[in-house]
Amino acid sequence: EQGPSIVTPPKEIWNVTGAKIYLSCEVMGIPTPVLTWNKIIRGQYGVQRLELLPGDRDNLAIQTRGGPEKHEVTGWVLISPLSKEDAGEYECHASNSKGEATASARITVVNALHEIPITKDDGAEL
Repeated sequence: EQGPSIVTPPKEIWNVTGAKIYLSCEVMGIPTPVLTWNKIIRGQYGVQRLELLPGDRDNLAIQTRGGPEKHEVTGWVLISPLSKEDAGEYECHASNSKGEATASARITVVNALHEIPITKDDGAEL
């Protein structure tokens, strides 16, 4: 048995309103972890709360499947069309009887593609 670990964390995304995007997260553990996604809502005074996804959003879906390796799980957040309200930090959360692990990535929504800084192309997925 082993607690969950993040094999491949989600990547930062910059894109325009109306785009179709996805975040992915690959985790492993024994027993096979349960994978959930949260949006991190930052309130006043640095207080943060987690909003379990998909919630009641029409433009957001969650998919999960086993693999690619034994005891691994891969999950996705699919957002289409992307809106300004979707900007923010998203957290992949894996848990099993031995513990938990999290990884997060930020989605930045811009009005036009030319607003995306070139340096962000380094590994950032559109």
